[in-house]
Amino acid sequence: MDRNDRGIRTIEDVLGLLDGLFAPGADRWTDNGTNSDTDDVTSRITSNITNDVTSSGAQWWDGFYADRDKPVPFFVAKPDENLVSYVERGLLPPGARVLDLGCGPGRNALYLASLGHRVDAVDLSATAIRWAEERAEQTGTTGVRFICGNAFAPDSALAGPYDLVYDSGCFHHLPPHRRVSHLALLDRLLAPGGLFGLTAFAAGEGGMGSELPDADFYRQGRLDGGLAYTDTALRGLFRDLTEIEIRRMRDEAAGSPVFGESFLWTGLFRR
Repeated sequence: MDRNDRGIRTIEDVLGLLDGLFAPGADRWTDNGTNSDTDDVTSRITSNITNDVTSSGAQWWDGFYADRDKPVPFFVAKPDENLVSYVERGLLPPGARVLDLGCGPGRNALYLASLGHRVDAVDLSATAIRWAEERAEQTGTTGVRFICGNAFAPDSALAGPYDLVYDSGCFHHLPPHRRVSHLALLDRLLAPGGLFGLTAFAAGEGGMGSELPDADFYRQGRLDGGLAYTDTALRGLFRDLTEIEIRRMRDEAAGSPVFGESFLWTGLFRR
């Protein structure tokens, strides 16, 4: 291996290099879809951090979703309470095109499709996608195209414009530099006048996730299970969009038809 190789030429190369500053076991966001130049640089960096076999976010999430009986709150087949509120307030046009980022077992995608919206639902995990497809078959829900892959990859097959891009719990698992990829996706795929909705770990009392400064995640080579955000931080990150609302998600009881946990922010913005 040529240790003097200088293969960084593009923004994607830089992002891939930064991916490699994290130990393989910390990865929750890649599918090993980087180019060969970046792979070479990344492998050298990760070899200095750990001797573990290189893994990917896809592999980690496959293991996470393998046990469907785990007491994970969002394994329930219920849509987010905030998403339901957007629908009930008439914010989505009839037959809207929707992109569900990090769809998991498909609870939000299936809800929207049941109302006649056209949904592309993407996740890194093939295990999660199979579960979502089974739920669709069991409920007789059509109108969802389930996609296993990395929505943020430059060669992603996703094609906008989408009337709604919805991110329920994906954003807070991205390392700081991958916010660039997230914002680029919105710029590329969200329709003029379209909506962007998200749920993300909330910093502060009653919240969840790590509140370390961004630089510290690179120093330690891990994300501590996810990044916590303040409402001020979310407003700053998505300042090119018009804020409709940012609030804590409402807690919902076990018997509720919707999902809600107050350790999450909910945010809705319009392009």
